[in-house]
Amino acid sequence: MHQKRSYGRVVVVSTLVGCLEVALTVVVAVLYVQTQPPPDRAPDYAEIGGSLVGLAPLTGVVSFLLSLVVVLPAVALADLLGRLIGRHAAWWSAPLIVAALLAPLVFGVAAYNDAQTRGTLVFWASATASLSAGALIALPRFEGLLGRVALWGTAVVAGTGLFGALGLAVGLLPAYEPPRIGPQTVVGAWFDHTGNTLVFTSDGRVTASGVGGRAAVDHPSDPSPSCSGSGTWSYEAGRDVWAQKVRVDVPGCSWPAWGVDGTAREPRIHQHIGGPGSGELYRLRKASGGS
Repeated sequence: MHQKRSYGRVVVVSTLVGCLEVALTVVVAVLYVQTQPPPDRAPDYAEIGGSLVGLAPLTGVVSFLLSLVVVLPAVALADLLGRLIGRHAAWWSAPLIVAALLAPLVFGVAAYNDAQTRGTLVFWASATASLSAGALIALPRFEGLLGRVALWGTAVVAGTGLFGALGLAVGLLPAYEPPRIGPQTVVGAWFDHTGNTLVFTSDGRVTASGVGGRAAVDHPSDPSPSCSGSGTWSYEAGRDVWAQKVRVDVPGCSWPAWGVDGTAREPRIHQHIGGPGSGELYRLRKASGGS
C-alpha cells in the first residue's frame, strides 16, 4: 500500500543501504584476497576484524551524513520532477540528480588536491552508483520498506560470503596457489626489493650478492645479515605446489629451503623471517626475461 512520502524514512533506509554496501564490499574484498598471492607480511585477521568493528559506528555516521546531504535532496527533487512530468520520472532522474549533487563536491576536492582526472571520474561514478542505490531503494512508499531492506540486504551480504566460501572450497573461484616453477624456471637472476640477487645457472651453481634474511629461529631484533658467495642449488618438487622448495647451499649463508609463491608471470621465492609465527616474508622476484 502506498503512503505519503516520509523523508525521515528515506534517510534511514538510505543509511541502512550504505552500511550494507560497505559490508558487502568487505565480504567481496575478503574473497578477492583469497585469490591473490600473499603479502610480504601476513595480515592479522583478529586486528583487522577488531578495526572493522570499531569503524562500524563511523560507517553509520558517514552513511547518515551522505544520505542527509545527497540522497534526501535527490529524492525530494526526483519527487518534484515526477509531479511535473510524470511519476516514472522519479526513477530515471534520481541517479542523474545524485550525480549532479556530487559533482561540485568531488571535483572541487579533486581540483584542490590536484588529483588525477581518471581517478576522480572513477570515484565520482562509484559514489554516484552507491548513493543512487540508496535513493532508488528509498523511493517506494509502501509499508514495511525498512524491514524488507534490512532482511534482503542482510541476506545478500551473508549469501555472498557463504557462496563465495563454497566457491573457493570447490574450485569455482580460483583460490590462490603458487605456480609450479620447475628447475628451468629457477635458472636466472632473482632480486629483492633493494636489488640484491641470487643468480642460478643450469649447471647447478648459484651466486649470491648481498642477499639477506633471517632464519626462522633468529630473534626479530637481530640484524638481518647480507650474504654473498657462490655455491650450489637444487629444486624439490614436493607433493604439491605448496611443498616445492629451492635449496641453496652457499658457504657462510645458513638458509633453510626457499618456498615458492607469486604468479606464473612473476614467480617469487621466499624465506620466513622475524621469528616463529611472525608471518613476515623476505622475497626474491625473478628478473624479467631471466632464464
